[in-house]
Amino acid sequence: MRALYLAIDGGNSKTDVVLGTDDGEVLASVRGSTSSPHNIGLAGAVTVLDQLVQAARAQAGLAPDQVIDVVAAYLAGADLPAEVAALQEALSAQAWAKRTIVDNDCFALLRSGTSMPDAVTVVCGAGNNCVGRAADGRTARFVALGPISGDWGGGHDLADHTLRLAARGEDGRGKPTALSAAVAGHFERATVEEVSIGLHLGELPREEIPQLSHLLFEVAAATGDEVAGALITRQAAEILGQHRVAAGRLGLLDRPHALVLGGSVLRARHPQLHSQVVEGARRQAPLVEISVPEDPPITGAALLALDALGRTPVDVEAKLRAALSRPLTSIGFIVS
Repeated sequence: MRALYLAIDGGNSKTDVVLGTDDGEVLASVRGSTSSPHNIGLAGAVTVLDQLVQAARAQAGLAPDQVIDVVAAYLAGADLPAEVAALQEALSAQAWAKRTIVDNDCFALLRSGTSMPDAVTVVCGAGNNCVGRAADGRTARFVALGPISGDWGGGHDLADHTLRLAARGEDGRGKPTALSAAVAGHFERATVEEVSIGLHLGELPREEIPQLSHLLFEVAAATGDEVAGALITRQAAEILGQHRVAAGRLGLLDRPHALVLGGSVLRARHPQLHSQVVEGARRQAPLVEISVPEDPPITGAALLALDALGRTPVDVEAKLRAALSRPLTSIGFIVS
């Protein structure tokens, strides 16, 4: 009889759930809203996940008494040991499966990008994070609580600094930069000063600011602007620092290991950023194997669930990856 698993990838904007078998068949795949306890609280996270799990069971046609062997949940907001423990307790209490595994969502991304037992992933999306694992089971991670834990980088920080540098370049406090005209043009204003005033008075939507991270890379590529380039170099240095520290803690810098690059900023493979990261990673870890996975993190969560059931054969992994390359069914949930 085939073993069953549930895999969960819970992010800040969406949550994916897959129900499958140990031979690589996907019986159900559903998508819902955020399940991050940082966004909706622990009880809200459990509610969203339970609705998605029940939807997956229904989609797969499981009988009410059909037992699932393992659920592997990799969630944004599972950063501190206490947070992981609280989620572990709350999800185990739901009795979705015989065994419950909970950890940070970065581990799902890591597994989606490699099957190597020694590996590090750096995620650069809206923010930055990094985790690593060694073949002996040791892990490396950062507190990842934002500025209060020393974090910097990702799309939001890049956008904020793009606006700041554009303003300073225009009024003379900073170096002249092509970012000034680009930012003013993005907001359809004559100057960055007008942009700043418009944002302050609410005439311009602050929700537009994160888009400036895309503008940063466009300006750098089109003009070779020194100020834009320096900001991208700072982001590359942050990514390389995370890899260096995580790999160093696990003793991997002089050993073969994978470096998986994820998150929207790194997935875009902006040439000026990507080349610095790849070249820098190879300088500090000559045996590193670098990848930017095409498969979504839910694939990694499903593979980790399969790994928990036993060794995952190459053909089973390939079958699962192919199955999860198709879009998931979306289900909307609102949690008050």
